[in-house]
Amino acid sequence: MFIYVDASAKRDGDGSKKRPFKQINSAAKIANPGDVVEVAPGTYREYVNPLQAGHEDARIVYRSTQPLGAVITGAEVLKGWKLYEGNTWTVRVKNSLFGSYNPYTTLVYGDWYFAKADKHTGCVYLNDEAMYEASTMEECLKGEVYPYSWVPEKSIYKWYTEQDPETDETVFYANFQGMDPNAENVEFNVRRECFFPAETGRNYITVSGFKICKAATTWAPPAAFQDGMIGPHWSKGWIIEDCEISHSKCAGISLGKYLDPENDHFFTYHRVKSPTQMERDAVCRGQFHGWLKEKVGSHIIRSNTIHHCEQGGIIGRMGGVFSVIEDNHIHHINNMMELGGAEIAGIKMHAAIDVLMRRNHVHHSTMGIWCDWEAQGTRITQNLLHDNQKPDFAGKLAGSMMSMDLFVEVGHGPTLIDNNILLSDVSLRFATQGVAMVHNLICGALTCVGDGTGWRYTPYHMPHRTEVMGFMTILHGDDRFYNNIFVQKYPSEPIRTRRDSTDEYDEENREVGTFMFEDYPTYEEWIKRFGFDKPADMMACEPAHFDHLPIWSEGNVYLAGAKASRHEKAGLVKEGEVKVELREKDGSFVLDTNIYELIGEFRDRMIHTDLLGAAFEPNQKFESADGTPITFDTDYFGDHRDADVMPGPFAGADAVGKELL
Repeated sequence: MFIYVDASAKRDGDGSKKRPFKQINSAAKIANPGDVVEVAPGTYREYVNPLQAGHEDARIVYRSTQPLGAVITGAEVLKGWKLYEGNTWTVRVKNSLFGSYNPYTTLVYGDWYFAKADKHTGCVYLNDEAMYEASTMEECLKGEVYPYSWVPEKSIYKWYTEQDPETDETVFYANFQGMDPNAENVEFNVRRECFFPAETGRNYITVSGFKICKAATTWAPPAAFQDGMIGPHWSKGWIIEDCEISHSKCAGISLGKYLDPENDHFFTYHRVKSPTQMERDAVCRGQFHGWLKEKVGSHIIRSNTIHHCEQGGIIGRMGGVFSVIEDNHIHHINNMMELGGAEIAGIKMHAAIDVLMRRNHVHHSTMGIWCDWEAQGTRITQNLLHDNQKPDFAGKLAGSMMSMDLFVEVGHGPTLIDNNILLSDVSLRFATQGVAMVHNLICGALTCVGDGTGWRYTPYHMPHRTEVMGFMTILHGDDRFYNNIFVQKYPSEPIRTRRDSTDEYDEENREVGTFMFEDYPTYEEWIKRFGFDKPADMMACEPAHFDHLPIWSEGNVYLAGAKASRHEKAGLVKEGEVKVELREKDGSFVLDTNIYELIGEFRDRMIHTDLLGAAFEPNQKFESADGTPITFDTDYFGDHRDADVMPGPFAGADAVGKELL
């Protein structure tokens, strides 16, 4: 059955083509498996709460009849401004508008939030751009540049809020820098979500072609309820496609966690257990709450544009397992730098078990892609990542994280990173083990090697399942590097920066290459320590059981001062001036480089699953999610890589100058 919705209809109807509903949520109340909800262009200021689930062979489809023509927004127009002082205006809103959730009394705060908790989940927007929240009236009146912003010229537009308990009103003040707000489009977010089922288990729903924006989402760490402007809420089989998703206070798309009151922001509220302990609890409690392949995950997130969200473009703890995230354009995430903590990235996934992230374009974000805990069976392939680094002019917000293209943290693997173009000054933050990097162009450093994990006993799982196989701390190592190109594109001097929310400082490496693994054993050195030429002796093996795992490295190219480790076999180290520049061309990007002139006739062998072996703890091969082996005979574009195997993400040098998107 087709159900019709049209915001411009003369009056609300019954969902028929002749008498359409005026609200999408009216359709969401009656849509059943196999139904298609056709939504006409218009602005829908509402919260959509699907009541029924679809079936695998009879999905419920919500479709904008005109691509991006139907806008679902969590915001309302804010009218009636009066001049207060200088460039600052004021207006009052009755709190009854907000119901049980007032974004202007709710702070962004919780587990793993490190910045000062002085920002609300609410926001004021001037002509579709978020204004910056002032912590004091004085700051609002002055309207000065916010020193941490990546876009400082925008940061002079300020807003400030107070509560008037006598009238039960939220009072807004905003510095519009000489503009008349009554003559401009000024909005403020009111609703917490835009399209998000209130109950779990609303399976097999498709959302296609909508513009979704301006919701007052909350901080979404892994041991807490994770809301987003849109998401399946602990369901299975959603498709979110061809949407534009922007201006969430925290998360754009959530593939994450249900509300578990006994483990919701546990550290923040109770403090008596370490936050990493609560992560382990979340995994085990999740299995009690149905964290199984048959019940949760297997979503498709494709061909969306996601931008200007201040925590993450796509986030999720456990609920995104077995999903495909492909062909998305994710950019300008956390650029306001009002929020700071350990959950911020273009894509931030915990337990991305068998998640495939491919052909995504991620740029100008505090971090590009962050796979935290249990990146087991995760494959990151054919992605373009660049400019995921703090501009030199921007200060570092106390509590904010370092920037990089990729961050893989406290997992046991197998994590496969292949055929990517990594152009930021840090390519991979390496606080993990069990990673294979194959056929990448790597222009930034590998940082945090062997560091940043402490004694974090992390679960690993039965291959291609969620059931926990065991727990182990991160030993580091068990990593493979095959047929990559390393380029020292940026200065090699280390960077010193303030750590999290403390007054201590960290120094991070900026030298490129595999040399950071110099002290790790080869496989032959490692296996020898277990004394197979002698009777088994548990105590004698104990030092090796808690020491670094081995490293494999072959066929890599090191240019412009990039450094190889002693593990390198059949590699190429070559000096000479290297050019690697990304140029915009007709709305796409091309790579301008002389790399292949320097490589010349250097070649290596074809890489495949059997050559890579298995990640140590789960004893799982670097293979596809369905358990089939991978031969790396296709490149970044999907073109065939023949027997003359060139290192890097391209099958041949003729790819230089070809549009990357």
